[in-house]
Order: sequence, then structure tokens, then C-alpha cells
Amino acid sequence: MTDTQFSVCVYCGSRDGADPAYAEIATDLGRAIAEQGWRLVYGAGDVGLMGRVATAAMAGGAEALGVIPTHLMEREVGKRDITSLVITETMHERKKVMFMNSDAIVVLPGGAGSLDEFFEVLTWAQLGLHAKPVWLLSVNDYWSPLVSLVDHVITQGFAEESLRYHFKVAGSLAALTTALSPTAA
Repeated sequence: MTDTQFSVCVYCGSRDGADPAYAEIATDLGRAIAEQGWRLVYGAGDVGLMGRVATAAMAGGAEALGVIPTHLMEREVGKRDITSLVITETMHERKKVMFMNSDAIVVLPGGAGSLDEFFEVLTWAQLGLHAKPVWLLSVNDYWSPLVSLVDHVITQGFAEESLRYHFKVAGSLAALTTALSPTAA
């Protein structure tokens, strides 16, 4: 662990997305992080799913570490009322600080940025650089095409089958929190 409190890094969209279930799960995840006594590590934005997770987590009493590069402070409306805010120069630094300050990674629905973050931690796990749990929280099967793509990469011979075991998919928040709870203990 990075410190005495279990920290969950959440990668997710800076938009709400088309399905209202995405906003709902983001809020529910924030609440669950608080209820579990965990700390939120996230991209420090106050918009979209990012903002919803942070607002709910903090409303429930959770600590929140936000990490944002200077060039996104305006675009993602850098949230300043969080426990800790780290402003980086680059996206690479942002991802490194988030990763290093977390014990587990959860990926909610999101776009290219969330995919980039997921594939980076997946690659690091594949290379043996970490053993942190990586979870896709698949609301309404949002991540099913991604899982199919990973399976396709494997069947086409571009990755070992073990790639599939470096991340897990949760179809519900209850399944995710249950799976992470023993990790946090």
C-alpha cells in the first residue's frame, strides 16, 4: 500500500456519457469509497463522471487526492475543494502520481483518456511492473467490446493468454466492493 489508508484510483470520463446509468454508477462508486473508508485518487476534474465520483466520495467523508496537469485545469474544471490537489506539468506525470498513490485501479466508462490509462496499467502489469488489482466496472456492458478486443488480440497472437488475467470485470458495484474489500484489509 502507498500509505496506511487503502486508496482506489478511479479512471473515468470527464463527461457524463449518453446513458444516465453512467452518472449513477459514478455517484454510487464515490459513496461506496466513502462507506468502505477508502481514499479516492482521481484526475481532479469537477466535470462528468470524475466530478460525480469525487463529490459523492467527499460528501460521504472520504479523502480525495486529485491529480491534474496545468493544461487541463480550465477544461476539466480542476476541483479545488478536495483533500489534496497535485498539479503536474504533463499527462505522463499525472498518470504516474495517480498510479503511485493507489492500491487498486477501477475504470468506469470513459473515452480515449480512460482507455489510455487502462492500457498503460494493463501493459505495466503484463510486464511485471505491478500487481495492483485492475477492475473494469462494466455498467450496461459498457466494457464488453473492450474485453472482446483484448480477447481478439490474444487469439491473433499479439499477446499471451495471461494478458486477460491482469484485469477483471465487475458487472455491479456490489461485486466490485466485495472483491476489493479483502485487498484493503
